[in-house]
Amino acid sequence: MSTEPLRCAGALIVDDQGRLFIQRRSPERRLFPNTWDIAGGHLEPGEEVEDALRREVFEETGWTVSHVLGLVGEYRYTGNDGIERVETDFLVRVDGDLDRPRLEAGKHTEFRWITEQEMAVLDEHRDVNDGLIRQIAENAFAALRSIGL
Repeated sequence: MSTEPLRCAGALIVDDQGRLFIQRRSPERRLFPNTWDIAGGHLEPGEEVEDALRREVFEETGWTVSHVLGLVGEYRYTGNDGIERVETDFLVRVDGDLDRPRLEAGKHTEFRWITEQEMAVLDEHRDVNDGLIRQIAENAFAALRSIGL
């Protein structure tokens, strides 16, 4: 087994109202079951971070990344499976019907768009790395403000 952390890419998808897209992970998921999360996942062997970002957004929502607005941050964490990860997250715009994402069957059960005032929802069912997903969302909203959106 490799001692290198798994590389991941995440998308903070923003809509025209400045809200962020989140989706609930299925209760059957091994990693962070039944929690709210952003779109994203692990890099495939030989895959670049931005390619993984685009692939994961499409796989998890059916949407296509139209613009990468900027880097939100890079985060190192150990999941509840004991595996260390390094996740690079980006603020993005997408093309597609934002009212009807195509959630990945068996992996996500619902979605919503949140404002900065609604970030507390991200703390639901989180008992490992408490606060990390909320920190990522806070950084995304700060990035939105910094670019005037």
